[in-house]
Amino acid sequence: MGLLSLAIWVPIGAGLLLLALGRDEQAGTARWLALAASLAAFAVTLPLIGGFDPGTAAMQFQENLPWIERFNIRYHLGVDGISMWFVPLTAFITVIVVIAGWEVITKRVNQYMGAFLMLSGMMIGVFCALDGLLFYVFFEGTLIPMYIIIGAWGGPNRVYAAFKFFLYTFMGSLLMLVALIYLYIASGGSFDILAWHKLPLPLHTQALLFFAFLAAFAVKVPMWPVHTWLPDAHVEAPTGGSIVLAAIMLKLGAYGFVRFSMPIAPDASREYAWLMVALSLIAIVYIGLVAIVQKDMKKLVAYSSVAHMGFVTLGFFIFNDLGVAGGLVQMISHGFVSGAMFLAIGVLYDRVHSREIAAYGGVINQMPKFAVFAVFFFMANCGLPGTSGFVGEWMVILATMRVNFWLALLAATALITGAAYSLWMLKRVYFGAVANRNVAAMADINAREFLALGLLAAGTLGMGVYPKPFTDVMQVSVAELLRHVALSKL
Repeated sequence: MGLLSLAIWVPIGAGLLLLALGRDEQAGTARWLALAASLAAFAVTLPLIGGFDPGTAAMQFQENLPWIERFNIRYHLGVDGISMWFVPLTAFITVIVVIAGWEVITKRVNQYMGAFLMLSGMMIGVFCALDGLLFYVFFEGTLIPMYIIIGAWGGPNRVYAAFKFFLYTFMGSLLMLVALIYLYIASGGSFDILAWHKLPLPLHTQALLFFAFLAAFAVKVPMWPVHTWLPDAHVEAPTGGSIVLAAIMLKLGAYGFVRFSMPIAPDASREYAWLMVALSLIAIVYIGLVAIVQKDMKKLVAYSSVAHMGFVTLGFFIFNDLGVAGGLVQMISHGFVSGAMFLAIGVLYDRVHSREIAAYGGVINQMPKFAVFAVFFFMANCGLPGTSGFVGEWMVILATMRVNFWLALLAATALITGAAYSLWMLKRVYFGAVANRNVAAMADINAREFLALGLLAAGTLGMGVYPKPFTDVMQVSVAELLRHVALSKL
C-alpha cells in the first residue's frame, strides 16, 4: 500500500475495529485506540508534504490498480498541488476531533470515534481519487458517518437536521452520477478523470455537464440559495460533527469545481462564470448580513461559513492565478478557523448547555485563557492581518480587482460585515460584567481543551504569518489548470 492508501485505510480500518468493541465499558480503550489511529493516520500524511515536488503539475504518489475490470473501473489515487494540502489537513482535524470529544462523549464512545475515523478516511479518498466512480463512492460514502453522527449524538432536533442534510446532499449528487456515466460512455468506457479533462465536448454538452456538477457541488459548499441545510446541521450536530462539517466536508464541493467542472467543461465554465460570481457575491454580502442578526452562536458561525466559502467560488471563477490560489488558501484557512470557532462554542456549551448569545456575558472574567483563544479566532474570522483568514480573502479581493473594481468592492464588504458580527458576539459573550450565576460558575479550559485550541491557533497563525509553503505547492498546478481552461476555447 502506498502513502495515499495508508492515509485512507488506516483510519477506516481503525474505525471498523472500534465498532467491533461495542460496549461503553470499553470507552477508555476506544478513546486511546481512536487517538492512536488518528495520530498514525496524520503521521502517514507527513511524508506527502516532504516528498511533494512543487515544480510539476503532474499527479504524484499515484497508485493505479484494477478494481472492477469488467467496466474498466480502477483503484486510481494521486495528488497534485491543488489537492495535496487537504490530505494532511483532514487527518489533522480528525486528531482535533478525537481530543475534543475525549471527555464530552460518554455514551457509545466506540461508535462515535469509529464514525469520525471512517469519515476521515473517506474524505481523504475524495481528495485522492482519480477514477470517477471511486470518487463518487467516497463522495457519497461521507454522508453515512455524518448522518449517523448528527442523528445519534446531536441536539433535540437531530433527526430532522440529519434527514435534511442527507436529502439535500444526496439529491444533488444524483445528477452528478448521470454526468459521470455520460463521461464514461463518451470516453469509450473509461472512468479516468484525467482522460476526461481532454475530451473535446461541444458547448451544449459541456453546459449540461456543468449544471449537473453544479447541482452536487453547490449544495456541498454550500452556495446560496441551497445553503439552508447547513445552519440546521451545525446547530444539531455535536461539537466534533460541526468541526468536521465546517473544516473539511464543505471543501469537498469546492474541490469538485476545480477537479471536475472547470477542466471537464472549460467552455461552459467561462460561459456561466457570471452566474457563479453572482451567487458567490450574494453569499458574501447577503449571508454576511444574515449572520449579524443571529441569536444562536452556532447559527452565526454557520452563516459566516457560507459567506467565507463564497470567497472560494468567487476566486475560482474569475479565472486568474491569484484568484484560484486565493480560493484554495481560503479553503485551508477556513479549515483551521471555522473548526476552532465551533470548538470554542462547544467549550462554552459543555459548561452552560446553551448556545444562545444572551445566556452569556463577562466570560473573560471567569475564563481568561479561553477568552484569549476565542478573541484570536474571531479576529482571524473577520480577516485580521497576520492570521490565515486574511491571506485567502485578500488574494481573492486583489484578483477580483484585476477583473472589475465594483465586484472587488462588493467582496470587500465581507471584511466589514465579518467584523460586525464577530465583534458584536465577542462583546456580548466575553466582555463586560459577569451576566449570571451560570457564567460565574464557569471554570477555565483544562489541558485537553488548551491543547486542541492551541494546535488550531498554531495553524491559523503560522499560515497567516508565512503562507509561502502553501502557495508554492499549488502554484504550478493552478497555472496548468488555467492554461487548460484558456486553451479549450471552441
